[in-house]
Amino acid sequence: MKYYLIAGEASGDLHASNLMRALKACDEKAEFRFFGGDLMQEVGGTLVKHYRELAYMGFVQVALHAGTIIQGMKLCKEDIVAWKPDVVILVDYPGFNLSIAKYVKTHTQIPVYYYISPKIWAWKEYRIKDIRQYVDELFSILPFEVPYFARHAYPIHYVGNPCVDAIAQFKGHYTETREEFCARHGLNPEQPIVALLAGSRKQEIRDNLPIMLATTKRFEDFQWVIAGAPGIDPEMYKQNGGVHVVYGETYPLLSHAYAAMVTSGTATLETALFRVPQVVCYYMKCGRVVSWLRSLLLKVPYISLVNLVADGQLVRELVAHEMCEQELSKELDKILLDASHRTRMLAAYDSKVIGPLGEPGASEHAAEMMVSKLKIENYHPATVDC
Repeated sequence: MKYYLIAGEASGDLHASNLMRALKACDEKAEFRFFGGDLMQEVGGTLVKHYRELAYMGFVQVALHAGTIIQGMKLCKEDIVAWKPDVVILVDYPGFNLSIAKYVKTHTQIPVYYYISPKIWAWKEYRIKDIRQYVDELFSILPFEVPYFARHAYPIHYVGNPCVDAIAQFKGHYTETREEFCARHGLNPEQPIVALLAGSRKQEIRDNLPIMLATTKRFEDFQWVIAGAPGIDPEMYKQNGGVHVVYGETYPLLSHAYAAMVTSGTATLETALFRVPQVVCYYMKCGRVVSWLRSLLLKVPYISLVNLVADGQLVRELVAHEMCEQELSKELDKILLDASHRTRMLAAYDSKVIGPLGEPGASEHAAEMMVSKLKIENYHPATVDC
């Protein structure tokens, strides 16, 4: 069968490439054409346009490059119609992809599948109308999305989480001992390691890392190690007060960490899967104003995936004005020095995060379901009234 995939950023490229490999395993005649990136291109097929040419974030950047984005969208629509795939598979990237879904459903008979749901449970809940009308099947990587969409009378499929897959694969091959890791990075194997995951974007690192570093001075019995983010100039980590930096080794670092300070994002879920006690950090300027706006705009009580999956405050979130040296020190006291607090957090990881996320195989489960549905004779996706 012919599969047309659309991914608009680096994470989408990664998830789409894994899905493509799984589709090839299920369908030996699979053909791919896609908007995506290098990882998808490695799997095979035809790259129509690289996501770098369209990946603009923020209102100003989108406005400045509106012409480019519109042209890219026009090309995508025309290319889908000309190629006539058996299915269009959208991967995250909702601003672009929901527009494509609408076009495909109103101009063709091609089914539209969505892999990795738009986060409408956090904001822009009105998008449920477009999803109902223009998306035939939605494949989720977060278990709490199933009851959320059910409340909107739109059944979806939870297929597993790619973080579970990635960490299981890592653990299956990683054999380095703590002593070997410490020796390689000039660390003391007798001293507990605390990981600093300050984010993957420059602004996140600028905002969060200085506060994290200032707090380390209060805990002399621990050694602190920064996880250098890929694609970030090492110069950004130069003013680190002598704290070690390791590059491209977040998983090995978490394997040997006693605790972690983590900027909100996928890293919070990964830290929980490694069973490392953590505090979630996300500083923003004009913090009290941001906190007020957050209460108005966000539809969920938490910002970290680990708390959202757990459906409760499993780990402390220090967001906006709460992300300060004093509050961070208080929480570090608990996760570093309070044994009972650490035990409760680890037990909650097991029962409320690791358990619900399930076993590895997200891409394989999604691919098997997609191919099975597409092969059903006279398959006609169910329609849902708006």
